[in-house]
Amino acid sequence: MALVLIADDSPTDQHILSRALQQQGFETVTAEDGEEAIRLAEQRTPDVILMDIVMPGMNGYQATRRLVQNPATAGIPVVIVSTKKQEADKAWGLRQGAVSYLTKPVTDDALVAAVRSALQR
Repeated sequence: MALVLIADDSPTDQHILSRALQQQGFETVTAEDGEEAIRLAEQRTPDVILMDIVMPGMNGYQATRRLVQNPATAGIPVVIVSTKKQEADKAWGLRQGAVSYLTKPVTDDALVAAVRSALQR
């Protein structure tokens, strides 16, 4: 099954997202910040990246922009999963290159649907 990289500084959110995806047969790997997400994306070439926005160091917007601009990772779809709920946050995330934007707390069904949709791109 597909490999999903989860970039989120919250161990609780990492666990919740990983569990929901693993129950549907996805393999997951986690990163605690944007820099680690980029490094793992280059090393593991995940099929989809779930990206939080508010993380220490490099935030999710910056990491998404770098992933999209890097030829080695440009083809990996990024789905932002964040507590930031403003339309401006969503618009900015999509402008950075994310393929979709989910707001936490996200249901398992919505999460899996977003990952499957990203895989079909």
